[in-house]
Amino acid sequence: MSEFVKRIGEWCTAIIETTGVVLIAVLALYTLVFAAFRLYNHADAEEVFRDTRQRLGRGILLGLELFIAADVIHSAVVEVNFETVGVLAIIIVIRTFLSFSLEVELNGRWPWQNRE
Repeated sequence: MSEFVKRIGEWCTAIIETTGVVLIAVLALYTLVFAAFRLYNHADAEEVFRDTRQRLGRGILLGLELFIAADVIHSAVVEVNFETVGVLAIIIVIRTFLSFSLEVELNGRWPWQNRE
């Protein structure tokens, strides 16, 4: 693969990973400030906790999806061999497991189950 394509892929990977990190951090900060504001205005603490947890989880899920996309792009531009493909597969399995776990934790159902 040409050196130009590798550099473009590495830049895209870095941009997407950075976007994921920034997105998680900004959404976490926004969520915590919003929760503090609601508690200051005497909202129900249990409801604030539940909403804060939902918002944080959604931000983390979105960040994980960006990290998976960055890993796939990175794997396409590096020298492909069994080791790099194996590492990519392990990373994607772990991140996908985390995504599914968060989805079940947040919504109480698997992503493919119908909403009732």
